[in-house]
Amino acid sequence: MQPLNNPTAIIDFCLAPLNLDTGTEAEREVRRRLEHVIKTFRAKAAQPVSVDFSRMPSQVINEAAHGYE
Repeated sequence: MQPLNNPTAIIDFCLAPLNLDTGTEAEREVRRRLEHVIKTFRAKAAQPVSVDFSRMPSQVINEAAHGYE
């Protein structure tokens, strides 16, 4: 996997497992907020930022320990 530079690509990758209904007001609001966070972070960073999800360790959630919500 190549590092992601485009805010939309980063957001799409992060939201994909949630299987949200596209086109809903909630989905648009989530995308708007995440895009704002990414752009704000990049504006304050000293150098360009990209995200390489292939180097990110997998997260395993123990639902029994944390609840089945």
